[in-house]
Amino acid sequence: MTIEGSASRRRVAGALIVLGALAAPALAAPPTAPVAPGIESKSYRWDKLTAEEAEALKLKGDPVRGRVAYEVCQGCHKPDGSGLADGSYPQLAGQHATVLIKQMGDIRVGRRDNPKMYPFAGKHMINVQEIADIATYLQQLPIPKDNGRGPGTDLARGGELYRKDCVICHGDRGEGDAGKFYPVLAGQHYLYMVRQVKEIRDAKRRNANPRMVKAVKGYTDAQIEAVSDYLSRLDFARQR
Repeated sequence: MTIEGSASRRRVAGALIVLGALAAPALAAPPTAPVAPGIESKSYRWDKLTAEEAEALKLKGDPVRGRVAYEVCQGCHKPDGSGLADGSYPQLAGQHATVLIKQMGDIRVGRRDNPKMYPFAGKHMINVQEIADIATYLQQLPIPKDNGRGPGTDLARGGELYRKDCVICHGDRGEGDAGKFYPVLAGQHYLYMVRQVKEIRDAKRRNANPRMVKAVKGYTDAQIEAVSDYLSRLDFARQR
């Protein structure tokens, strides 16, 4: 990408932030594709790849190019991929590239509802190679240690719930599984996880893994908060 292209992309991204704030209802659906069926559909398969996702997973991501392409994302997710502790934007640094590709692809086809992301993840802003590059760049970033954590008042129960219902997929250290698209949860912002798990429990996140829906279906808000707090304090150092 040329310097001119990068500067132009930053100007477009800045304009979209302003337009998004002024006209959020107009961004209620992705402009590039119809809304795909979600978990409420009998034909839903959470891990079925779109053509773009399959292509991006086959491509070799370049972290140098990814750093440039990521410029359209860092206004919300921050230059170091740390997101915001208030839960509005997740921490992306250190996340599995496969997970990032899957989630960006789901947003692009309307399988995951995320109006704030539509202008930035759309085909007019990044292409499939850039998705692979951004994911590779973010995966190799260190997970920040100053993430947003919970109150720390019910960690024993949070750990117990995690070991009982979550460890089989997300691992002892919250490291997830890149091959199965299970995300790294260790060190993620507490408030972001609380919001996402509640949406999964309440069938509001349409691209959720049915196994996770089943695991948290009976959770109270207090239980979700406890396990999210526990996870926000786990330390996962990726083996390079």
